[in-house]
Amino acid sequence: MINIAILEVFIFLGLTKDQRLQQVFFTFFLLFYVACLLGNGAILGVTLVEPRLHTPMYFFLGNLSCLDICYSTVTVPKMLSGFLRKNQSISFIGCLTQLHFFHFLGSSEAVLLGIMAYDRYVAICHPLRYTVIMSKWACITLAGTTWAAGFFHALMHTVVTSQLWFCGPNLIAHFFCDIKPLLKLACSSTTLNLILLKLVTGSIALSPFFFTLLSYFYIISFLFFKVQSCGWQKTFSTCGSHLTVVALLYIPVLFNYMIPTVGNSSNQDMIITLIYSAITPVLNPLIYTLRNQEVKLTMKKMWRKQQPFFAKKRFSEDKKFTW
Repeated sequence: MINIAILEVFIFLGLTKDQRLQQVFFTFFLLFYVACLLGNGAILGVTLVEPRLHTPMYFFLGNLSCLDICYSTVTVPKMLSGFLRKNQSISFIGCLTQLHFFHFLGSSEAVLLGIMAYDRYVAICHPLRYTVIMSKWACITLAGTTWAAGFFHALMHTVVTSQLWFCGPNLIAHFFCDIKPLLKLACSSTTLNLILLKLVTGSIALSPFFFTLLSYFYIISFLFFKVQSCGWQKTFSTCGSHLTVVALLYIPVLFNYMIPTVGNSSNQDMIITLIYSAITPVLNPLIYTLRNQEVKLTMKKMWRKQQPFFAKKRFSEDKKFTW
């Protein structure tokens, strides 16, 4: 009988071992993470507080902001702590937990973007039936389905990965626990993991992507044949933000999980993963805020409402210290 030592701790190799670069990366990604929290938090707060934004489009936008906050939180804080430590370790259970929530939130966001494309299709092509089709309960059901699909997709990968044997080495060539770097360290067969990664994860990524393309095909066809040229650009401009976000997420994800195999460059995987796990969540609120007049006006309105409160508070404090 052969005794095999089972690893209980993994060590991340991270982005770089150069201390000066680590300091630069720490500052850079810390600013990105704070911007992600502030930007997405602002959009989430605005969609909750402002009654005028209690519509299906902004309901899904609020879900997207919530996903982006959680998505970045799964990987970025751990990566930041790695820049401050010589060796960054994680337990096997912690690794599986990080893997689960990363794929749970990432696949939920991919499905949500497909649903947001359907919402734009109904709003533009069937405006008279929009409130009936996208009713309150329909939106809640679609959002719940999005989160549930992501959860069970991630649970599948977590359970299958937990059955692998890891007997050494324990160095993960990445800044967090993703499936592909873990498969490189497995001592047992990873055939089932690779099949699930290609078929199930590929379907989760490609299905909403093609559904989004189909929705915009119908939207463009509708606008081209039934809407006058003067209203064409105004109507389609509402979809520009969504299309930009779709491109920022789907393109790097498809490159990372569909084109490369497990044996490809770890540096390439890390760079691509950084794009959609740390950078894209920061850009999403900027894209929706800069291109959306309603969100910008609502934020300005809320800021103006706060000005008298801060002015009154400052006046009372000045009066308190007056002799």
